[in-house]
Amino acid sequence: MNNLQKQIEDYLQFCNIERGLSNNTIVAYRQDLLEFLTFLKSRNITSWPTEAIDIEAFLAQQHQENKAASSISRMISSLRKFYQWLARKNIQKLNPMIEIDAPQKEFRQPVVLVQSEVALLLNQPNLKNSLGLRDRALLETLYATGMKVSEAINLKFSDIHADLQLLKISSDETKERLIPISVNALKWLKEYQDKAYELLLKAGMEDYVFLNNRGKPLTRQAVWQIIKRYAVKAELDKEITPHTLRQSFAAQMLENGADFRVVQEILGRSNNLNGMYGNLSQKQILDVYQKTYPRI
Repeated sequence: MNNLQKQIEDYLQFCNIERGLSNNTIVAYRQDLLEFLTFLKSRNITSWPTEAIDIEAFLAQQHQENKAASSISRMISSLRKFYQWLARKNIQKLNPMIEIDAPQKEFRQPVVLVQSEVALLLNQPNLKNSLGLRDRALLETLYATGMKVSEAINLKFSDIHADLQLLKISSDETKERLIPISVNALKWLKEYQDKAYELLLKAGMEDYVFLNNRGKPLTRQAVWQIIKRYAVKAELDKEITPHTLRQSFAAQMLENGADFRVVQEILGRSNNLNGMYGNLSQKQILDVYQKTYPRI
């Protein structure tokens, strides 16, 4: 029995002994969670996902298999309760289910922005104040790198290698890696650092890049709210979330001719990361990025 399956069994035992749930309910939970585990195995995902995009991909597959709406709604409920238990047990603190609406009446392919929509969204922050400059730098960085929200909120200035156009990223799911970043995004990070950072900074947080108005690093929820606010302001008729920028980055890179393997390496989704992009050198990654990223 692998570790993930054991955690499912531990959770079901908790439901039986501590919550006193009926056998029928526990059987339903087991069916839902094992089906989710099968999906993860099919994608070579070896830990519980921390991004809503992975959950949505699973739910979209359920929809494509013509599962009843009631079954999909139950699946969402099962996953939500399971992730809450994972958090309480300190097994997995990041909970992507907070970004999943339930019940889902309709499942669509992941939302992708076209370049004009990206530009409109990125132009929304008010550059006359410190939070606006921070938000512009944040949006530019998310889109220019395809990085996860959890990676962005933990980004430090010491991780930025502007001379090489690279960021050092540390992730719970992958080894430390270097990823490309555009000159344009670096320009906004410098603008934010020079004109706004000192106004937000509080003692002890000196190296964290994206701070809130209390001088502490932004949370995942705060980034979610920032993007939602600017999407509304831009009057974009799409459901836009933080991973919409990640998905749009990948889609536009591929559309411009980037090799799928390169995009996967940048996103940190390769199965054979070894700190040097597998068989790809950092120079190769950067060369492809510079040729295919649309906002250099």
